[in-house]
Amino acid sequence: MRKILTVAALAGAVLVSACNTVHGVGKDVSSAGDAVAGAADKSK
Repeated sequence: MRKILTVAALAGAVLVSACNTVHGVGKDVSSAGDAVAGAADKSK
């Protein structure tokens, strides 16, 4: 029982930290997309 609770706690910690990571990746991808769009507009 103790082993199951430990694994559940670790899995919960990973999921909580992954939310911030995914949010940060989304911002990075958005910034990259804006840069590509800006470069495309300049080349017209």
